[in-house]
Amino acid sequence: MNTAKTIISVKDLVKKYGDFMAVKGISFDVYEGEIFGLLGPNGAGKTTSLEIMETLREKTSGEVLINGLNVDHQQQEIKKIIGVQLQAAGYYPGLSLMELLQLFSGLYNRKVNEMEMLASVGLQDKAKAKHKELSGGQKQRFSIATTLINNPKIIFLDEPTTGLDPQARRNLWDLIREIRDKGTTVVITTHYMDEAENLCDRVGVIESGKIIAMDTPDKLIDNLIASGFERKKEVKKANLEDVFLALTGKEWRDE
Repeated sequence: MNTAKTIISVKDLVKKYGDFMAVKGISFDVYEGEIFGLLGPNGAGKTTSLEIMETLREKTSGEVLINGLNVDHQQQEIKKIIGVQLQAAGYYPGLSLMELLQLFSGLYNRKVNEMEMLASVGLQDKAKAKHKELSGGQKQRFSIATTLINNPKIIFLDEPTTGLDPQARRNLWDLIREIRDKGTTVVITTHYMDEAENLCDRVGVIESGKIIAMDTPDKLIDNLIASGFERKKEVKKANLEDVFLALTGKEWRDE
């Protein structure tokens, strides 16, 4: 039995758009200090569920509690304790990274060490660069840094490594683990199953608006093997990405 504190509680969550039911009564808990993955194909309902937890979208029915706060009535209190990864469109393109961090820290009424925050995502050399001058991968790394400005209890990352090269992807995995190890709960969506397997303490699989499986990655894999599943190709001790990283190194790049 899990004795960890429940920091997110979702019960019978429903979201309808007219006659279309995007989320069909899902229920799950996220525990304090874990990396929780919400997995599913496009259109399954995972981003809608995430946005409801982030107070960015209203639910149709059900109950969602964030650290005991109700998304229906306590949105302002919730926003103070969560960090949400913004897409690139959420930034002023003509401002430098230092200026953007100063702007966001002012909005949160927080004092931050801008260079330290940039260094944590390998962008200290881009401190004076304008946001519009960054590559797609660099913009994603910066967006993760901004989720940490208000020292949140929970951060939400929606497909944070999409478009990154293997070095940047593995380094972001390390960064996400460091964030978790410092006490922040991480909720992540990803289409990369190797990413979920490596990062997540538990995952929920959502399909057509319903949760169809939830457990640790290891347990879900063991259950599949126990059902008689066999891979057609023999599993080796390394894969091609391991080869690539061994050949090219693992430092941050300008991608």
